Amino acid sequence: MEEVRIHTISLGCPKNQVDTEWMLGGFGSAFVNAAEPEDADVVLINTCGFIEPAVSESLQVILDTAQSLVDLDPRPSLVVTGCLVSRYGQDLHGELPEVDLFLEIGRQGELGQRLRDLLAERKSGRPGLESAFAAFSPARLLTTPQSFAYLKIAEGCDNRCRFCTIPFIRGPLVSRPEAQILDDARRCLDQGRKELVLIAQDVTAYGRDLGQKALRGLLEKLASMQGLEWLRLMYLYPAGLDRDLLSFLSELGRPFVPYFDIPLQHAHPDILASMGRPFRRDPRAVVEQVRKFFPDAALRTTFIVGYPGETEERFLELEAFVRETRFMHLGVFPYYPEDGSEAAILPDQMPDEVKEERRDRIMALQAEISAELLGEFAGQEMDVLVDRPHEEWPGLYEGRVWFQAPEVDGITYVSGENVGPGMMVRAVIEEAKTYDLVALA
Repeated sequence: MEEVRIHTISLGCPKNQVDTEWMLGGFGSAFVNAAEPEDADVVLINTCGFIEPAVSESLQVILDTAQSLVDLDPRPSLVVTGCLVSRYGQDLHGELPEVDLFLEIGRQGELGQRLRDLLAERKSGRPGLESAFAAFSPARLLTTPQSFAYLKIAEGCDNRCRFCTIPFIRGPLVSRPEAQILDDARRCLDQGRKELVLIAQDVTAYGRDLGQKALRGLLEKLASMQGLEWLRLMYLYPAGLDRDLLSFLSELGRPFVPYFDIPLQHAHPDILASMGRPFRRDPRAVVEQVRKFFPDAALRTTFIVGYPGETEERFLELEAFVRETRFMHLGVFPYYPEDGSEAAILPDQMPDEVKEERRDRIMALQAEISAELLGEFAGQEMDVLVDRPHEEWPGLYEGRVWFQAPEVDGITYVSGENVGPGMMVRAVIEEAKTYDLVALA
């Protein structure tokens, strides 16, 4: 079969990356990675459209890429998919005539057929491409480092947070069948991955659309899989972290790592209520309950600052909460009034300079906390999962300890004998920086 040379740009979150992997894998052995757009038959851009900066980045990448292709003969087919397409739909056709094919998220499985139709319409392209497009079938090609793989267990979201456009973009919660998830997990482990990172808009909601609490059964089956060293859960909504689930997780044991990614978004009850968050209690109660079952848990969260109605007093309560709770990892986003969201039309919108100043204040505080927490690990011997070689320093590798999730947290620089990508090595933490560790195996 003729090869298909594809240059891929995947923007946004890990859920998008998984979607990209399924599209690339659909071409099977015919897929060839094109390092540069000019070497490709197809240029595939999987966009993000969640918040204003992501929309701007996606549009700029599309325009820059289209410009780089304009003088090529034959010109690669430019395909744009992802959240930007699902959010703005037909509006993009008139705004971006340079794009040959727009593909909504729910139709990504049609990529092969749509490219085949495009090839016939354009009456150009290398001989043999039509047969390669026709052979497209669902499969996944891992693009993460050799150490880990993402495992998407659900699509969409039933929560109705007033600042968020995800339910509109990706639809309601649809849990993936357990058998498919387990088969996907097995294939990842068979390719040498040692860590599986469960992702969804709300991992704790898995199975809710089926009228059952299916998450526990899934986790039990995943935890028993041969070759799995770490099982990490991301995107745990506070309302779903109830006592029963935490009790279950405490008994699950290894490979589950006590890392809790809980997007709290704020600490003041009035702001949380205005946000329409699926819990309105004091977030301190959520943190205390997690730490009751996992005293040494690594906590990660995200906050939105500058939300409409966030007075200085309400912001100070958030700042105090961060100082008291001492999160291991923390992200802060200034509020963006997204078109179509309920929060965009609320009164008391905040000036951009106030949002940015408050973001900087929280991140400066978190930098101090992170440096202090990481400093406590200096001199300890820990397992390090090695992701990749350092790009500039031969013999130095980038990896992670158990409380560092891939691509969103700090990393551990590790060196020593018998260290390589995909390996789990025992190493001594020699130095702690603000967000990173340095270790010797």
